[in-house]
Amino acid sequence: MLWTIFILLLILWVLGIVSNFLGGYIHILLIAAVFVIIISLFKRK
Repeated sequence: MLWTIFILLLILWVLGIVSNFLGGYIHILLIAAVFVIIISLFKRK
């Protein structure tokens, strides 16, 4: 589930860089997704 969200946000982030459309918001969402994945990895261990 988290990897699906991460990949989706990554695709949106790349599209945002290419088109400069909502790039800042997508970048913030990508950073938030990375933090969620890191936290979930630490909870698994």
